[in-house]
Amino acid sequence: MPNLPAERVTKVIDDPATPLWRGTIALRIVTFLFAAANVIANQSGYIRPWLAWTTLGVMALWSVFTSRAYSTTWGRRWPVVLIDLALTCGLMSLSPLIMSDHQLLTLNVPLITTIWACVPAVALGALGGSFAGFAGGMTVGLFTYLSKGVPSLDLLRDVVLLAGAGMVVGMASATARRSAVRLAQALRTEAATAERERLARSIHDSVLQVLARVRKRGLEVGGEAAELAKLAGEQEVALRNLVAAAPTDSTVDGEIDLRPGLQLLATPKIQVSTPATQVMLTATTAVELTSLVREALSNVDKHAGEDARAWVLLEDLGEEIVLSVRDDGPGIPEGRIASAAAEGRMGIEKSIKGRVEALGGTLELQTGPGEGTEWEVRVFRKGAAR
Repeated sequence: MPNLPAERVTKVIDDPATPLWRGTIALRIVTFLFAAANVIANQSGYIRPWLAWTTLGVMALWSVFTSRAYSTTWGRRWPVVLIDLALTCGLMSLSPLIMSDHQLLTLNVPLITTIWACVPAVALGALGGSFAGFAGGMTVGLFTYLSKGVPSLDLLRDVVLLAGAGMVVGMASATARRSAVRLAQALRTEAATAERERLARSIHDSVLQVLARVRKRGLEVGGEAAELAKLAGEQEVALRNLVAAAPTDSTVDGEIDLRPGLQLLATPKIQVSTPATQVMLTATTAVELTSLVREALSNVDKHAGEDARAWVLLEDLGEEIVLSVRDDGPGIPEGRIASAAAEGRMGIEKSIKGRVEALGGTLELQTGPGEGTEWEVRVFRKGAAR
């Protein structure tokens, strides 16, 4: 399976809201034509027709500019969209100077900008999401009320439609961006998996077979060769774990899978058990938990004896993560941890207890003479009740 090029991944998240921006441009053109027809139809009743045509000319020029700007990446920025909103509201505010009092109070005579004024709310939604679109619609609605001067049911309806349109476009924009990021992540995972499979085949046909032969022959010869066989066996297991470990992936919210980091800690003396499905945590939490387990296993190597074995168990209970590290060593004598801390050896206090406290989790130690040692860590996911 060939590797996916980086360009293919990049194009996915280049500008996922482009269709919405194209719709915004089309809406601007259509609504300008309606505004022009409105001026032609009602100019005889205007008290300042020249100002109406001037305003329409500015609207035409601004429509050309924004259509060009919104069709490219450089124009899809906050300054351009906010200026669009401000200019639209400013032109709308000229309606009392253009229209007669009778026209302002008549429901079938729209303001000078008419439905052309809805475009900034849609643009804000495409750029900033549902909240920005809702705020843009409410702003245009407020200026509509200030220009009309008289509240009415029709005015309330227009405000609701403006705010709703901006919010709906914003939701669509946010969904498109999230989908694009997730698709890019899926493509990266696919590429990483394909590369891992290729390397696994290559390593299995060469390095792993050589290490397996060295281990087998060294055990047969004995003596110093047995020590080399032991080292070869450990490297074979470590390499197999590296190849078999799931590729690290992240979500839109910056979460990563905890399992790969733990799986790489497995050796002939250390057994690591993880769920079959991903265990997604924030990157900081995942790194801290992996470092905590590494410190606990280091203590097993230093204090539990050469023949001690260790087991790492990861459980995903939904609202909380349970991680336990157990060994079959002699156990920790009573008061040993306190005395080590008093002597300035802060490995357990800082690397294990300190990390759990920083993560807001709980830590339980079970040990006794000849009973081995077991650390159990519980870390709650964000928002879960403790």
